[in-house]
Amino acid sequence: MGSVQFRVLGPVSVTTANGGPLPLGPAKRRSLLAMLLAHPNTPVGVERLTEALWDEEPPRHARTVLQGHVSRLRAVFAQHDAAAHGVELLTQGAAYRLRLPETLVDAHRFEESLRLVRRSADPGETVAVLREALGLWQGPAFDGTVHSAPLEAPAHALEELRLTAVEALASAYGQLGDHGAAASVLRAEAAAHPLREPLVAQLMLALARAGRQADALDWFHRTRKLLADEIGVDPAPVLTGAYNTLLRTDAHARAHADAHTHAHTHAHTHAHADADHGTARPPAARSHEAAAGPAVTPQLLPRRPRGFIARQDELATLDRITTAAPGPIVTLTGSAGVGKTALAVHWSHRRRADFPDGTLFADLCGFSPTPARDTRAVLREFLLALGVPVERMPGSPAALGARYRELTAGRRLLVVLDNAVDSEQIRPLLPGGDECVTLVTSRDRLDGLVATDAARPVTVGALPAADSTALLAAVLGPEAVAAEPEAAARLAGLCDGLPLALRVAAARLATRPHRGLASFAGELADEQHRLDLLKAEDTGVAAALGLSLRHLPEPARWLFHHLGPHTGATLDTCTAAALADCPPPRAALALDQLAAAQLVVETGPQSYVLHDLVRLFARSLAPDHEPAGLLRLLDHWVQTLLGACAAAEPGGEPCCALPPGARRSAEIRRFADRTAALAWYSAERGTLRATVEAAVAAGLHDRAWRLVLLQWPLIVWQVRDGWVPLLEQGLASAELDGDPAAQSRASALLGWVLSEEGRPEEALTRLERAPDLAVRAGDFAGEAVARINLAVALMRYGDRERPGGLLADALALAEREGLTETATLAHQHLAQHLLSVGAAAEAAEHAARGLALAAPLLAAPRRVVLRTLHGEALAAVGRTGEAVRQLHEAIREARADAYEEGEVAARVALDGLAEPEPQRGPGPEWSTSARGRSSLGGSRSGPRGGSPRS
Repeated sequence: MGSVQFRVLGPVSVTTANGGPLPLGPAKRRSLLAMLLAHPNTPVGVERLTEALWDEEPPRHARTVLQGHVSRLRAVFAQHDAAAHGVELLTQGAAYRLRLPETLVDAHRFEESLRLVRRSADPGETVAVLREALGLWQGPAFDGTVHSAPLEAPAHALEELRLTAVEALASAYGQLGDHGAAASVLRAEAAAHPLREPLVAQLMLALARAGRQADALDWFHRTRKLLADEIGVDPAPVLTGAYNTLLRTDAHARAHADAHTHAHTHAHTHAHADADHGTARPPAARSHEAAAGPAVTPQLLPRRPRGFIARQDELATLDRITTAAPGPIVTLTGSAGVGKTALAVHWSHRRRADFPDGTLFADLCGFSPTPARDTRAVLREFLLALGVPVERMPGSPAALGARYRELTAGRRLLVVLDNAVDSEQIRPLLPGGDECVTLVTSRDRLDGLVATDAARPVTVGALPAADSTALLAAVLGPEAVAAEPEAAARLAGLCDGLPLALRVAAARLATRPHRGLASFAGELADEQHRLDLLKAEDTGVAAALGLSLRHLPEPARWLFHHLGPHTGATLDTCTAAALADCPPPRAALALDQLAAAQLVVETGPQSYVLHDLVRLFARSLAPDHEPAGLLRLLDHWVQTLLGACAAAEPGGEPCCALPPGARRSAEIRRFADRTAALAWYSAERGTLRATVEAAVAAGLHDRAWRLVLLQWPLIVWQVRDGWVPLLEQGLASAELDGDPAAQSRASALLGWVLSEEGRPEEALTRLERAPDLAVRAGDFAGEAVARINLAVALMRYGDRERPGGLLADALALAEREGLTETATLAHQHLAQHLLSVGAAAEAAEHAARGLALAAPLLAAPRRVVLRTLHGEALAAVGRTGEAVRQLHEAIREARADAYEEGEVAARVALDGLAEPEPQRGPGPEWSTSARGRSSLGGSRSGPRGGSPRS
């Protein structure tokens, strides 16, 4: 693990240098960590932590839940070797202490920066330090945590420090004479804190000193009205003092201007008199003065882009990089239409005052319909702008480059090289001076420039949802977006956060005012026509992507043409190889080339993201793509799902085999353990749903129902998460395929989900059919599963007679067929049923037999549930000592597996041993716990970690 960093200046997170953000879990766990980070190396009492996590009345078992969150944080820290960096979560009596070097916390580094600038008398150093410090902020402090007083207090204190830093930065800019930068820094904060009068007063003075007197006065009058309307007070002396200063400055400036006009007229008259009397200055003097005059200051920037939205993180990164080292080179890279040029030009205009010797700009046409610019032509253009006459222009490329580097060596210039095709095109255009800044934009990653010239890469990604809707509002007007906010958000999502797509969509809407946002979003939802709708005259997403494709190496072009059948955003090497019917190494090479060209985004080893518009463009290249590609994809997904099932429930019996005639993939994704498998299921849920739809549309129902049923590990862990439509489709495909075994398993799983959703009549209709369908198919495993699921539902609805017989039959079937996991599950539910009807001794026997079958290598949550049942049954027959041992062991195993629900249930049972009546039913906790888990074709265990939805 690389260096670990704790962030509270924005969303609370923990990141590593080489592994990205750590999985911290739900908001309450983040809130616990936030409280410990707010008081680093200091014990924080359990009562204080409880107050922070539950602003209202805490639940009965708050301490247990708190312990579970601490346990999970410790597990995450241990998994990522945090102790090697001095990070440890300690228990100290009734308190917890997070031991760590405080320099690992961004808030500490921020406060250290403020202390540093207080001791500095150098405004230049202050600017550099404060800009870097403010760059640590990624949003409101302690964002994403519970709203409670113990967390809001440190968040408010940090926000006050941030505003103090902003004011200090503006003051330092003012000392440097850069009043425009000071006003820019203050404006955003004054808009966010309009009643903070010292801030507004400082902004007014900065605007006035930057020559924007009218803007400054406007801020005063606006703030005075707001104070009167909102809180009924007059401006404080700090604001009225700034206003009076403006008025005095304005009067002085007018008087000075009048005097200057009079003096200029007087001097002009004398100059004419001297000329009339033959006393004009000699030509030699004029020539010498011209030679000593100011150098040519080129200003080649295009106009400032209109409607530029946000990009605050990227702008802050550019600010930081361009002040960190001499002669910095920054590459802005991203996909077609993501807004690289707009960002570069906007930043250049924003920082124009930092480059008194001018700005050079050239579109290198690397990805455009016209040929790429010749380097010599660009150099001549730059030299002309720098004042080199045409007749003195060097002839050879080497001489052009030497002259260019000579003229730029002593100047503070900004050089913007837009739309570069590769690193080779850029190198001759790099300026020669350490005071120059070079900004390069490209669809290529420009790894070569990073390697040879220490260029600093900045990736420009898609706009976040809020910024996407803001861009629509900038083009269409805020009223249009405010009238249909949900439609605007949907439209932004369909445009993938791509500024080009958003602007084209807005342009089409602006020229067709009768078409509302909701209507246009509905049209865009149709993948068949989305790219056509995102085209306006010669501007469009497909055209931009086509130019990127034209410059790809052959392996990448070849693979891209095979990506059309893919149904989701994520893409790995194995899936790409299956789509293109090629060896994985060839697919890996092509994906790397696509990533370099920003057509896919690399997210990890052999893992990529393929955005919807890019995927639709790939599909458009072969609208009648051969069905073999889709078939290869479906078979690959079925094989991958079988592997995920095996990892999610090791030792369980597979619920289906590969379809007849399936083509085996050269390689499928591997899953390290159940956690990895379940995380993959969750991440790929949308892709899998779209894959099922593609299989159904193609009439490949034998693949469709398999793709549905093989998602059972995630279904049973997130049971109330809207699975019914997908399962109904799986059942319909099984019926169309004429497979009764598949129908039985789909009915059993669908019935159980319906039961969990509180739809008993529909649930029992499905569940009652499942055993007979399995018998018809000769599927003994499926029959056992169907009987267990039916029994569980009947138990839930209060039936005390039928469940025992159904479970006994299921157990007999499982034992006869050697289905160990199904037998374990039958013992579990028999123990639960017998305990609920008062047969505690028999319940204890079944729980013990189930534990004997549940090997330690199998699913730990299953063992936790069985141990808890065993402990309750032993307690009910008076064997309290054995019961306590079983429940403590259940708690230990639950902690080791981070199975928080199981730990809470075992603790509840342990607490119940002290109650006056030892014999208890299952209790309300179990009505939604792991005991009620469905079965489909093997082991089923309760949810792992987090708050269960089932």
